[in-house]
Amino acid sequence: MRTYDAVVVGAGQAGLSASYHLRRLGLDHVVLDADAAPGGAWQHRWDSLTMHDVHGVAALPDSVPPVDGSGRANVVVPAYFAAYERAHDLPVVRPVAVDRVEDGPGGLLVVRAGDRSWTTRTLVNATGTWRQPFVPHYPGVETFAGEQWHTVGFPGAEHFRGTRVVVVGGGASAVQHLGELAPVTETLWVTRREPVWRTDDFTSDRGREAVALVEERVRRGLPPTSVVSVTGLALRPQEHEAARLGAYRRHPMFRAVEPGGVRMPDGSFEPAGAILWATGFRPAVAHLAPLRLRSEHGGITLDGTSAVADPRVQLVGYGPSASTIGANRAGRAAARAVQRHLAGTSTDTAQTRSSAASS
Repeated sequence: MRTYDAVVVGAGQAGLSASYHLRRLGLDHVVLDADAAPGGAWQHRWDSLTMHDVHGVAALPDSVPPVDGSGRANVVVPAYFAAYERAHDLPVVRPVAVDRVEDGPGGLLVVRAGDRSWTTRTLVNATGTWRQPFVPHYPGVETFAGEQWHTVGFPGAEHFRGTRVVVVGGGASAVQHLGELAPVTETLWVTRREPVWRTDDFTSDRGREAVALVEERVRRGLPPTSVVSVTGLALRPQEHEAARLGAYRRHPMFRAVEPGGVRMPDGSFEPAGAILWATGFRPAVAHLAPLRLRSEHGGITLDGTSAVADPRVQLVGYGPSASTIGANRAGRAAARAVQRHLAGTSTDTAQTRSSAASS
C-alpha cells in the first residue's frame, strides 16, 4: 500500500496553500476534499454575498486573487480555486468525506473515508469550520412557529421580506445580515454581550496582532475564538442604510423562545416570524477524535501549526488560521513542519539501525 509523506484533509484556502508548499518541498501527498467541486466553503455561501462584501479574498501562494468586486463570492472564489488547482497540478481527490484518522502500523496514520483509506506519515488537517455550524439552545426554541435559519443556510434578504427577523449574534455575519435585511424588513438584533466596534482603520499590523491573540489561546489548549472577535466590528458603506434605520441598536439576549417570538430579560415580548442564528461555527475536527488531541481545556494545543499531543498532525484553518488573514501563512508553516518531522523521523530511524548494527 502506498504511504504518503502527508495527507491534507480539506481543499479550502489553507489546504490549497499547504498543498502548494508541500509540492514545492518535493513531499509526496494527496489532498482529500469532501466537496464535489473546488471552492471550499465559499461555494456554499449565500448568493447575495459579493466579493465587495467580503473585502476580496487573500491571494493563494504565487497567485493574484480576483478583483471583481461585484461578482458573487460563491462563483468567483470557486473559479479562482479551480484554476489554481489546475495551474499548480495539485493532487486533489474529491469527493472524499473523511470519517476518522487513526493510528496505523509502524507509527503511521490511516485516514479513512467509508471503505477507502490512505496511509501517511503525517496529516495536515484543513477542514475549517463551515461544516460545523453552532446554534445555542434556549428554552422553548422547539416551539417556535416561524422559520429558523443559521448563517450556513442564509437564503438572502428577499426571502424574509415582510417578516420580522430576530438576528442573533455579535459577529461580522450578524452585521452583514442586518445590512441586507433592514432595508427590506423589520429586524431586532440581540447579542449576549455588547458588540465591540472598531473605530480605526484595519491595517496589516492589526491583523497580525489579532492572529497573535488567537494563537496564544491555542498554545494554551483553549478552544479558539474567531479572529473578528479580536479585531472588532466595522460598518461597510453598504451597511450605512441599515444603520440609519436603527438596525444596529443592540438588545440583550432573550431568555426564552415562544411560538410567536421571543421573551426578553425584562419580561417584555418581541414578536417575530423568523430567527436568524448568526452564532458562528466550531472547528470541524470530529474525525480526529481517535488521536486524542484535545487538552483538558477542551481545545487542541498547538505549537505553531503542530498538535502538541501528536506532532505528526498539523492543523490549518483552525484558530488563528480560520480566516483569510492567517490561512496562507499557516499552509506554509504546516508544510515546513511536515518536512522537519519527516527529517527527524528519518534521522531517528537511521540512528536506530546504526545502533542495532554496531551491537
